[in-house]
Amino acid sequence: MMRVVDRLRIAATPDQLFAAAANVEFWPRILSHYRWVRILEQSADRCVVEMAAWRPFPGFRWPTWWVSEMWVDASRREVRYRHIRGITSGMDVWWRVLATDNGSEAEIVHQWNGPAWPLIGRPAAEWVIGPVFVHGIAARTLAGIKQHLERI
Repeated sequence: MMRVVDRLRIAATPDQLFAAAANVEFWPRILSHYRWVRILEQSADRCVVEMAAWRPFPGFRWPTWWVSEMWVDASRREVRYRHIRGITSGMDVWWRVLATDNGSEAEIVHQWNGPAWPLIGRPAAEWVIGPVFVHGIAARTLAGIKQHLERI
C-alpha cells in the first residue's frame, strides 16, 4: 500500500491553520499550483469537491485532476477525503492539525492501493504517483498555506 506523509510546522494558531485547511474553495487564491476547486455537492455532513492542480517540473507543468468526498471534523481539527474519480480513485487522505509550543503542525496522510492496472498499478503508485505527484502537490500545499498564514 502506498502511504505518503507530509508534515509542516506553521506559526499560526491551530484554529487558523484548520480554517485554511478546510476552506478548500479559497486554495486557488493563495496556492499558485491549484488550478481550481469546485464544490459539486454539499450536505450537512459531507461534500463532493473537484480539485485540479499543477505538478511543476523543470520546464513544464503536469496537470492533475481528481474528485473527492470530503468530511470536516472541526472538533478534532481533521479534514478527510476519499478520492472517487480520477486516476487516484480509492485514495484516502486526511489532514490533521495539531497544536505545538510555537503554533501548529499540519499533517497530510495519503493512503492508497494504487490504480487497477494489471502488474504495474502498485509499483506506479509506490514509485511514481505517491512520491512524485502526491508528495509534490501536498508539500507545495503545506508550504503555500504556511506562507499565507505567516504573512497575515
